[in-house]
Amino acid sequence: MQDGHHRNVNYLRMSVTDRCQLMCMYCTDQGCAPGGYELSKGELLELARAAGELGIAKIRLTGGEPLLRGDIVDIVGDIVRLDAILEADMTTNGLLLAGAARELKAAGLNRLNISIDSLNPDTYRRLTRGGELNDALMGIEAAMRAGFSGIKLNVVLIGGENDCEIRDFIDFAREIECEVRFIELMPIGPSAAWPKERFIGAESVLLAAPELVEIEGASNVERLFAIPGSLGRVGLIEPITHRFCSRCNRIRSTADGKLKPCLHSSAEIDIRGLSGNELTAAIARAIGEKPLRHALELGESESMRNMRSIGG
Repeated sequence: MQDGHHRNVNYLRMSVTDRCQLMCMYCTDQGCAPGGYELSKGELLELARAAGELGIAKIRLTGGEPLLRGDIVDIVGDIVRLDAILEADMTTNGLLLAGAARELKAAGLNRLNISIDSLNPDTYRRLTRGGELNDALMGIEAAMRAGFSGIKLNVVLIGGENDCEIRDFIDFAREIECEVRFIELMPIGPSAAWPKERFIGAESVLLAAPELVEIEGASNVERLFAIPGSLGRVGLIEPITHRFCSRCNRIRSTADGKLKPCLHSSAEIDIRGLSGNELTAAIARAIGEKPLRHALELGESESMRNMRSIGG
């Protein structure tokens, strides 16, 4: 289905929980709310089915941390059995992957993105407020053993915090032949009040690694680069310095049952309790109301939520 600006919207980022074991500094400054408010497995499947009827072909399960849901493997299996859904992916912090990767693969999950903002144990612990790097690394290893290909590592670039690790991440991607994606920090949630020095452009990656070779036409939201001598790759996600709004093909749903036409908009459409034609109409409305662009360059995000409660 096309939105009001003639973009083909075929991708739903579906948050299944905003609970998380970590409290990453840029993501949230609040502890986890108790469960019980999240959409049920049946409600999530109904949402996926209705979205598929409108042309959504790809669903990414996000959190918080999606693996904290005890029924997440069943959710994956239900979604991949829908005829209209051609791809089901997940973004995770990887801490629970060691015990879940094989089940997720067997259930039909296509791809994994793993968030990891430092390869230094102390920096990782500080940025995540208590996370253990080794748990994330074990999760990456488990995903590879389970047969997941095309694994992507998400790294939010934070000036003065982890930008000194750019080359370390590229070497890591070269070694394990995955894609490391450097994502520009966005002024949303706690980070909206951070000093401007924390917000650095992804071009800093190219300054640190001038040998990278751009791959043309790779994606509608990232610039992709080959690492010479390796199957590893580097992606640059640049929502501020190279805004990709004109190519945005997604909408989002929150764990508590709201549709967000845009990550950075305050607009939300309540879908809790809707089904059938009412739910389909609500999704169509969300697609139709996608704004032309965000305005991050003018200040902080208009969203009233932090990243953890949106699903990234």
